[in-house]
Amino acid sequence: MLFFPSAKINLGLNVIRKRKDGYHDIETVMYPIGLCDAMEFIVDRQITQHKMTYSGEKIIGEHELCAGLLDRLSRDTGIPPLHVHLHKNIPPGAGLGGGSADALFFLMKLIEYFNLPLDFDTQYQIAKETGSDCPFFLYNKPLLATGRGEVLSEIKVSLKGYNLLLVIPGIDISTQEAYAAVIPSGNENLVASNCMRPVVEWKDILVNQFEEILFPKYPLLGQLKNTLYSMGALYASVTGSGSGIYGIFKEQVKIPQELKEYRVYIEKMN
Repeated sequence: MLFFPSAKINLGLNVIRKRKDGYHDIETVMYPIGLCDAMEFIVDRQITQHKMTYSGEKIIGEHELCAGLLDRLSRDTGIPPLHVHLHKNIPPGAGLGGGSADALFFLMKLIEYFNLPLDFDTQYQIAKETGSDCPFFLYNKPLLATGRGEVLSEIKVSLKGYNLLLVIPGIDISTQEAYAAVIPSGNENLVASNCMRPVVEWKDILVNQFEEILFPKYPLLGQLKNTLYSMGALYASVTGSGSGIYGIFKEQVKIPQELKEYRVYIEKMN
């Protein structure tokens, strides 16, 4: 079974308040993009326990998430020993949800391959327990995320026909680090209503609150955002609480010399 877990970007991110359970209530729109990892698993009769191997980008949380899911399902359903290989292409710490995508795509493919008797509500519960943004990847379409990120609702936002340019500067920012420093806004509905406005208006109204703490600590991120605007981006932002910076363009874009030292991903949105 070969499959390709895909990343997401965040359109705006408002941290509303810190909760009693230590998490934060947030508001953001999660939007899928084509940047993806590659995963494969086979039933291996030569081994007595599951085996996971990796290649590509460095692995941070994917091992724990994927291995934990596999162990959980194996206890409940008797999945035979598997050899699982993950080729990591989505960089960690960039706010792209790569680890969560790997875990949830893995979950769905295990259910499909072994015909496991897990309905959607059960899958959602497993996703919610795995990570705050994991439930999004059960749907993998534009959705408004509230609560700690696991409460999802429909939103009519489309980037179809626009061009996405994503710059990945190689700065690994942990989610824990970012949330520990953020100051909640105390305000609600700062993202959903603004995302409903035309993209050309987003520059002045759609804010990712983590830029307030990340740009002073990592000045390169602010510089990259300014570069994207100088190239003609209609909107530019960090994604999630990570270091990935994306720009949304009406026309096709060419990578300027000053960005060629970084990893750059370009996609025509559909």
